[in-house]
Amino acid sequence: MSDIKTEILALVEKDEIDFISLQFTDIFGTLKQSIIPAKRTEEVLEDGLWFDGSSIEGLMRIEESDMIQRPDPSTYHKIP
Repeated sequence: MSDIKTEILALVEKDEIDFISLQFTDIFGTLKQSIIPAKRTEEVLEDGLWFDGSSIEGLMRIEESDMIQRPDPSTYHKIP
């Protein structure tokens, strides 16, 4: 595991984080998010988070709907 991922896992524990909000914008600039329990942080940092892209307007057709969301560990911030 890379140093940044190890650092993020330590911060999640130190900051007593319960849930992680993974955010991105769609092609229209609308904020979208997936919320995961903090205990899945390591898994998602390693493998990403699969989701159905056809459920997001303008993103994908049903035939191309499997998408993966990969978090950028450098954007970690604690939200009060």
